[in-house]
Amino acid sequence: MQSKGNGLTYADAGVSIDAGNALVEALKPLAKSTARAGANSELGGFGGLFDLKAAGFTDPLLVAANDGVGTKLKIAFETGRHDTVGIDLVAMCVNDLVVQGAEPLFFLDYFATGRLSHEQGVAVVAGIAEGCRQAGVALIGGETAEMPGMYNDGEYDLAGFSVGAVERGKVLPRSDMQEGDVLLGLASNGLHSNGFSLVRKIVERSGLDYGSGSPFSEDTSLGEALLVPTRIYVRPLLSVLQNFDAVKGMAHITGGGLTENIPRMLPDTLGVRIDLQAVRPHSVFGWIARSGGVADVDMLKTFNCGIGMVLAVDRSKATAITKHLQSMGETVSVLGDVVSRQTASCVEFQGTLDLP
Repeated sequence: MQSKGNGLTYADAGVSIDAGNALVEALKPLAKSTARAGANSELGGFGGLFDLKAAGFTDPLLVAANDGVGTKLKIAFETGRHDTVGIDLVAMCVNDLVVQGAEPLFFLDYFATGRLSHEQGVAVVAGIAEGCRQAGVALIGGETAEMPGMYNDGEYDLAGFSVGAVERGKVLPRSDMQEGDVLLGLASNGLHSNGFSLVRKIVERSGLDYGSGSPFSEDTSLGEALLVPTRIYVRPLLSVLQNFDAVKGMAHITGGGLTENIPRMLPDTLGVRIDLQAVRPHSVFGWIARSGGVADVDMLKTFNCGIGMVLAVDRSKATAITKHLQSMGETVSVLGDVVSRQTASCVEFQGTLDLP
């Protein structure tokens, strides 16, 4: 094929097809490490395949979720640490699936950057693969986009997409949730991936940088403390669903905090009463509240405040479920109970938030 002497190439425009192909080859072992029944996790095709029958489902409904990491990515850029945000990406999707009773099955990612860095790309996808392994999902595909002029040097954006399945009749929340059911809270391990626009503003006003020592966590920098990845609750929650026919509903506590996420699992006639003394916030939340002058009502409406997942369970099985979750490494609190809704607000807080 004849070439034109001074003609431009895609590489001249800032996009290297060879670099993209090299990255895909480097990522294939990472995807293969997430293989599970129903998927072979091979990359390189135009689409990923999944066999529901091979995964053991009989009459399933599919459940899909997508999400991103948000401005937590800005801290990854500032610190140069890119190996944890992929876990966040997976967590924000698969935790949304399991609260509907679904087993997350496979995951796809979208990674977009101005100029492809092999080292950075591998670190990001290594985190995604680690999140997939934690959740038991297969990384069956994705897209890497090099888009000069769209992102500053060293910056990128991430989006994740996951699909799960639940047998017909096992979808949550259940229609038999009732007054007197118990609320159990599973501890978070920090901020997870929400509220970082406010957090970054507080860091800016405090005069700290992300390389400074953390004011709320010993022996680590502020950046590393804030980048602790979102906890993935899939395996313990699937185990509870398989062993107990007593979970009425679940809520993943993300943006909007306890105030906005718990109502998503409730019918119109019911509310919840939560004892704030049962909530055990991490020290990062106390630092945010003090440094930013953030009121309790806004803390509860912005952050998880130490509770990453809430379950509504039959009172007769609450103790057994608590012990089962604890045996799987979860820290569980009895937060309160389900009540008849008396006002427009369906979440009633009692007591005060004990911020360390």
